[in-house]
Amino acid sequence: MRGGGRVAFAAILLLIVGTINIIYGIAAISDANFFVNNTHYVFSSLHTWGWIMLILGVLQLTGGLSLLGGGTYGRVIGLTVASIGAIESLLSIGGRYPFWSLGVFALCVIVIHGILVYGEPEPTRT
Repeated sequence: MRGGGRVAFAAILLLIVGTINIIYGIAAISDANFFVNNTHYVFSSLHTWGWIMLILGVLQLTGGLSLLGGGTYGRVIGLTVASIGAIESLLSIGGRYPFWSLGVFALCVIVIHGILVYGEPEPTRT
């Protein structure tokens, strides 16, 4: 497959971003001191934001694992959750750690690029 290494790299980045979002989600659900108390979130509360991040992280992990295996589920879910993850990280720029959010956004964009550009099988020549 053309760009197989790039797809594997995108899958590993998707696994990393999924792990980061799971950690953020657990921290938000458990009221960790990691988050600013006065911050207003797009959704109702910090707990809601934490559950959204936790679910998104689990989907990113499953998509990354499937993408490593070469499954179509990994491509579709990988593109979907990487796009949602990019939007989610842009929505959390106003928090205490804006550069961390920009870093997660950059990882999501690299994953989207890797899947879209290099994810298709190379056409066979007859």
